[in-house]
Amino acid sequence: MRKKKESSLELIHFLKQVNLFSDLSHYDLRKFISSFNVYSYEAEEVLFQQGDDGDKIYIVKSGKIVITIKTNDGADRIIAELGKGDFFGEMSIFDKAPRSATCKAKEKSVLLTLFDTDFFNVIKTNPDIAIKIMYKMLNITTLRLNDTSRFLSDMVQWGEDARKRAITDPLTGVYNRRYLDDQIGDIFDEAKIENKPLSIVMTDLDYFRRINEEFGMEMGDRAIIEVAKVFKKVCRDKDIITRLGGDEYTLVLPDTDKATAMRLCEEACSEVRKIDILKNLNGPLKQFTLSLGVSTFPDDAQDVNALKQKADRALYIAKESGRDRVVGSTSDQKDKVC
Repeated sequence: MRKKKESSLELIHFLKQVNLFSDLSHYDLRKFISSFNVYSYEAEEVLFQQGDDGDKIYIVKSGKIVITIKTNDGADRIIAELGKGDFFGEMSIFDKAPRSATCKAKEKSVLLTLFDTDFFNVIKTNPDIAIKIMYKMLNITTLRLNDTSRFLSDMVQWGEDARKRAITDPLTGVYNRRYLDDQIGDIFDEAKIENKPLSIVMTDLDYFRRINEEFGMEMGDRAIIEVAKVFKKVCRDKDIITRLGGDEYTLVLPDTDKATAMRLCEEACSEVRKIDILKNLNGPLKQFTLSLGVSTFPDDAQDVNALKQKADRALYIAKESGRDRVVGSTSDQKDKVC
């Protein structure tokens, strides 16, 4: 930053072109032109940081200024770019609040500055000037806030969409392994504290490798999608459907005892058998089927890892017992086949 010296006549000529002061006469401007300071800034030079005290208004005489805010992930997001004749910094002096954003020169720039004390002195001692300036400032600031509000709304939506993408399986639209890993501990703790049952289901498609080999990867993806649709149909709003990867799914069923979980899984089995996209294709496989393993807190295990292991073990038993079935785990591992 370097202070520049410019004549009053040159400054008045410039300010007459600035929307904020365009209604003022030369006589009006002479009353406070001496209060302005002129500074030059190099490209990338910071005028002020988000959180700094705000004690002056800036007016761009030449060059470009960018305004940025920090997002939750620490990145800088540009919310505005200002050029010749634009002003900024007024919100902080009116609110007596820290700067809400960071401003820096995008390129070599020249700016006029006006301290808050000088600005308010002009407003108090010259009501006619005050009315003209404040009217313009209100209109311009309102438009700017509307634009910023729309931008911030977009940012919030962008952030929400990004969060959803991070925890959602793109092929099926159900939750992914990351979400399950993040949430399962809390869900289990809640069931334990409230003394309510919690069932976990481990499941996958039968003969999935053969489906891919005989009908191609596209059919494999279609099978995964169709199974996800079945789970969405039979599961309740409180249930959590998670695709772990490939054809593997985990269902988390809060406040659900073993018998209820088994019935839900049997319904899923029945619905998957009805999927008929293989029916008219050449090949020995004519329908999709599922194998499912169920474990329930507190009957089968007292911690979340053991509960998952019991469900996984029950799924293995379902596969070994002929597939296309539901197996419920028991505390002594004498698994019940349905």
